[in-house]
Amino acid sequence: MTVAPVLLSLALALAPVGAAAAQTDSGERRTRTAPAAAAKAPPPAAPAAPSAPPYEPQLIRLAQVLGGLHHLRAVCGAADAGVWRERMASLVQAEGASPERRDRLAGAFNDSYRAWARSYRACTPAAELAARRFLTEARTVATDVSDRYGP
Repeated sequence: MTVAPVLLSLALALAPVGAAAAQTDSGERRTRTAPAAAAKAPPPAAPAAPSAPPYEPQLIRLAQVLGGLHHLRAVCGAADAGVWRERMASLVQAEGASPERRDRLAGAFNDSYRAWARSYRACTPAAELAARRFLTEARTVATDVSDRYGP
């Protein structure tokens, strides 16, 4: 199963924002390697019904982060405030193969948006910090999923 190219484009779009956060102290990028035992395991039996991809939890988290960004960047008057809903729509379009999956992704975005809207009605230093952390996390999640499951 491969991940939609939209994650790669999202990761690349966020590169200038969180580039420093994606590097280790030595400036090198961390890589993951699969355990040797996993390479020798027999392939799993084909499921009877289509299931969520193995990166579904990361996509749900990305949807939550994008929902938070959509609210926080708008509250703080950031120039990119309208971009986050568009990026979420692209993600849902690319990854939402079934109505249930689209509902899960959109629900995560909307729940996060509403939660942050209840907490921050004005831009504060804490809201700005949360938005910066979300930018870093969005880039990290998108890059990790793209690197691991992308073409």
